[in-house]
Amino acid sequence: MTHTAATDETLGRTPETGLRADAERNRDRILAAARHLFAREGLGVSMAAVARDAGVGKATLSRRFATRDDLINAVFADRMDAYAAAVTEALADPDPWHGFTGYIHTVCAMQAADRGFADVLTMTFPAAKALEARRIEAYNGFLEVIARAKASGQLREDFTSQDLVILLMANAGVINAAGDAAPDTWHRLVAHMLRSYAAPGTPLPPLPDAPQPTALYRAMVRMTRPATH
Repeated sequence: MTHTAATDETLGRTPETGLRADAERNRDRILAAARHLFAREGLGVSMAAVARDAGVGKATLSRRFATRDDLINAVFADRMDAYAAAVTEALADPDPWHGFTGYIHTVCAMQAADRGFADVLTMTFPAAKALEARRIEAYNGFLEVIARAKASGQLREDFTSQDLVILLMANAGVINAAGDAAPDTWHRLVAHMLRSYAAPGTPLPPLPDAPQPTALYRAMVRMTRPATH
C-alpha cells in the first residue's frame, strides 16, 4: 500500500484524482463519438454504437449518461444555444422580412450541417430540461419574428408558427433522403417555401437550380439500402 501511494505521489496525483481524470476522458470520448455519429447518421444511432465508437463499455456509457436524453442534451447544448441566438439576430435586423428569411435559412442550414440536429429540431425530449428550455426560448422569439414580418406587410397573414415545424420536418426528410448524393437539394425546398410565405408584392427570394436528375436518382437508390448501424 505504501509503495502504491508513493508511486501516485511521484506521478503527481492521488488515486482519487486519477479516477476523476479517467472519468472525464471517458465522458469526452463519448461526447465526441456521439457528435460524430449523430451528425453523420442522425439520432437513430444506438447507444451501443456510441459506446463502441468511443472505445468504452456500455456500463461506462450508462454511468456518464444515464439516459439517451441525457446524452442528447449534452451533445446538442451548443447547437441549441446557436438556434436561440439566430432568433436574437433576426429580431435585431432592421428589415423584418430579411430577418424572417435569414432566420429560416440559418436554421435549415444548421439542419443540413448535422443530421442529428435536423432530428432534434423535429422531436421533443422532455427529460432533457436544458435543451427544451432553449427550444421554448427560441420558439417565443420566433413568434416575435413572425409578428414583425406580418406587420411589415411582407409575410402572409395566414402564416403560423406551426408552418415552421412543418418546414423543419420536410427539410429533415429531404436532408436524410438526399444524403451525400444530392446534398444541396434542401436549398431549393427552402426557397420554394419562402416564396410561398411571401405576401403579394413582396420581393421573392431567388430559386436555386434544381438538383441534377442523376443526383436525385443516386439519392433514391441510397434510400433503398439497409441501414448499417
